[in-house]
Amino acid sequence: MNLLESHSDHAAQADDRSSSGWDGATSAFVSAAPRLFAIGLRILQDVGEAEDVVQETWLRWARADRSVVISPPAFLALTTTRLAINVAQSARWRRETSAGPWLPETTDHAAGPDTAAERGEAAGTAIRLLLERLTPAERAVYLLRVAFDYPYRRISELLHLSEDHARQLVRRAREHLATERRHQVSAATHQRLVRTFLAAAQTGDLAELEELLAADVAPARGRPATGSGRWDG
Repeated sequence: MNLLESHSDHAAQADDRSSSGWDGATSAFVSAAPRLFAIGLRILQDVGEAEDVVQETWLRWARADRSVVISPPAFLALTTTRLAINVAQSARWRRETSAGPWLPETTDHAAGPDTAAERGEAAGTAIRLLLERLTPAERAVYLLRVAFDYPYRRISELLHLSEDHARQLVRRAREHLATERRHQVSAATHQRLVRTFLAAAQTGDLAELEELLAADVAPARGRPATGSGRWDG
């Protein structure tokens, strides 16, 4: 990412904002951009999300009443920090409310049959939703990233995607999960993914899940499906 180029481009495209005041606001942001990115990255530990936060900071700075801002660098840093914290909290909330309830605890070997049945049913419902609303690529990236915390670098290697593309797929997946669109899902496809997902969550051995997800994505890319095995972090 080149923050200086990115936000200079935004300034060049702005309508009716060639005044010295707007030029000064743009200059202040461009000067602060590297620091803002560092703040976002430190809080979020993710390049893509840090970039998104800096972009949102720019939009808020463009809309702000800058006449009352005493210190632009301080305003920009505080805005970035607040946005990054909001994103981090939202990510934790999404994980607790979406992946958490249907992701079995890998260390809870003493769970009774009733608990196991409830988790299996919840997983089946969630997996069906992913199959109905997401493309194979969106589903693969979303499961690996959200349910198993795979880094984007690892996802890109496994699915033969760029890291930027993988991030875009996660964003699209979240958008599509909020829609009402439906794809027809066969019972065999659903049962296979549920079984593979639960086995991976319970044992920590993701080889079969990697292979299954990569195989679903590969036909569209014309590549052989490969899965490298266990993922522990």
